Amino acid sequence: MSTTDWVVLFCTLLLIVAYGVYKSRGIRNIDGYLLGNKSLPWYHVALSVMATQASAITFLSAPGLAYSSGMSFVQFYFGLPLAMIVLSVSFVPIFHRLRVFTAYEFLEKRFDVRTRAFTAALFLIQRGLSTGITIYAPAIILSSILQINVIYTTLFIGTLVVLYTVYGGTKAVSYTQLLQMTIIFGGLLTAGILVVYMLPQDIGFSKALHIAGKSGKANAIDLSFDWNNQYTLWSGLIGGFFLQLSYFGTDQSQVGRYLTGSSVRDSRIGLLMNGLLKVPMQFAILLIGILVFAFYQYNSPPIFFNKYELHRIENSPYAAQVEALKTEHHAIFEDKQKQIHRLTEALDADDETVIADVRNQLQSADERAKEIRQNLVELMQQNDALADTNDNNYIFLSFVTENFPKGLIGLLVAIVFMASMGATSGAINSLASTTVIDIYKRFVSKKGSERRYLSASRIFTLVWGIFCIIIALYASKLGNLLEAVNILGSLFYGTILGIFVVAFYVKRAGGKAVLWAAVLTEVVVVSFWWFDVMAFLWLNLVGCAGVVLFSLIFQGTRSNQQTLATNASPQ
Repeated sequence: MSTTDWVVLFCTLLLIVAYGVYKSRGIRNIDGYLLGNKSLPWYHVALSVMATQASAITFLSAPGLAYSSGMSFVQFYFGLPLAMIVLSVSFVPIFHRLRVFTAYEFLEKRFDVRTRAFTAALFLIQRGLSTGITIYAPAIILSSILQINVIYTTLFIGTLVVLYTVYGGTKAVSYTQLLQMTIIFGGLLTAGILVVYMLPQDIGFSKALHIAGKSGKANAIDLSFDWNNQYTLWSGLIGGFFLQLSYFGTDQSQVGRYLTGSSVRDSRIGLLMNGLLKVPMQFAILLIGILVFAFYQYNSPPIFFNKYELHRIENSPYAAQVEALKTEHHAIFEDKQKQIHRLTEALDADDETVIADVRNQLQSADERAKEIRQNLVELMQQNDALADTNDNNYIFLSFVTENFPKGLIGLLVAIVFMASMGATSGAINSLASTTVIDIYKRFVSKKGSERRYLSASRIFTLVWGIFCIIIALYASKLGNLLEAVNILGSLFYGTILGIFVVAFYVKRAGGKAVLWAAVLTEVVVVSFWWFDVMAFLWLNLVGCAGVVLFSLIFQGTRSNQQTLATNASPQ
């Protein structure tokens, strides 16, 4: 990046942090630190909810996912609007009426303290691991730009976020997220316009989409029903609905955001606005990835998008072999470019015969390109067994840094940083609030002062921040970060949601039945994932349904045993 880009980057980040710290000054108690005194308007709630979910992973990995796999991932969000409606009608008024700090306080009132502690523990495990992944995403950026090991950039980014979250609590999180999302929307719009502008003069937006579509990238809707297909209309509507319902209804990182609303109305409007805006936003981000794919049909793409790892192998004993692979890779691109020009002419002439022939030629070229990449990856692994050989997360970053004008590169990199800061700070704050309210205050210090709980909140924010940084150091082994974080959520969210569904709607189920049902269901869900029984989105449905079903069975068995014992006792 140029000096101008660095100035834009650091000035933007400094503005965000200073603004959040300024707005969160004067916090005196745990209510202000964890819930912002429940004083935020609906638009704060809406943007804070979106920012907590839309981490740097969204802006780094989603375009890369569209580039390599197409638009099908957008179906993942189809259940979101339905989930927002259900939450607004049921969860929000209950949480506000009970005046809880965390969602899990309600479970003790409904069941018992063990169920509350177990559910909180599931959340802490899942969210702690996921937050580590969100810290790793922006570290990739600095690593790629500075050409240094990602370990050092992970430590830097993690420390920056943890420090201002420790100081300001949820108010700093919410105010910074408001400014972050405003800048992010503007930056994404600019990025999309620039991608189209950089295409050849005779290739406009519409034709670029046609080219991507003929290459199999515009597959936004899949109506097939297949348990093993991760992204279909049905997995998104059904599995995605249960995932989003659990995430926004029981994950403290989100519950904590809309509990800051000044009223039930503000929380509801904030959630509904999120439901309306999230799907179009995600579609636009994936669309940018499709346009980047179209751009690289006319401009030679790198043989490997992770510049740091590519630089290492180019300066290793395998340099000659790498150079030969790069030459072959460029030759394939030149052949593809001829076919793309044929495709452009065929699209203009509406010649289906030529279009079909070109598609076959392009598929053949893509297979050859994949073989070359695989050979390069094998060389990287021979050179260093710990090399990061998945460059999917670097595709959009590489495109931006190599092609965008000075100044704008710094702004777009800052956008990815801000997305990570917003999601990470919100998650760390929720981890601290759950630990303090559901563990520390409930089991360790039941009658502490407000000052003591405030100090404990800051300490646990720091502790969880350090834990998440440690997890981030190992995140490079997880492949595409966007899929990794959603798979991880699907392993826990269904079970957690099932506990809350029983709490709200199955009145005759007791604490013991629900606890054992949740333990058994979690074992089933992890087993289904481990043996690859079905696509991960369906695990959310399995988890929720499993807890409800097993709770009814265990409660029925327990009631029968009690009845038998009563009948058998002497009268």
